[in-house]
Amino acid sequence: MCQLIDLPRDTDATIREVVARSANDPIAVRLAELGFVQGEPVRVVAKGPVGGDPLLVQIGYTRFALRRAEAARVVVQAAAA
Repeated sequence: MCQLIDLPRDTDATIREVVARSANDPIAVRLAELGFVQGEPVRVVAKGPVGGDPLLVQIGYTRFALRRAEAARVVVQAAAA
């Protein structure tokens, strides 16, 4: 398992959890509302040119631009090769 920020581009993975940094963490809550929930397939499509920020991630047919601080809250399991 690793954080979404550490997932290589174009690697299939499954979301394991979204880690809240505090009680009622607004970023963790928003990620869950957007579909970042346990069991969902996810993939990093692209990384920004400056320090890899932001990340373009895809869940299903929907793409999201996440800052590294947001993506660091998402724990994923890469698919077996």
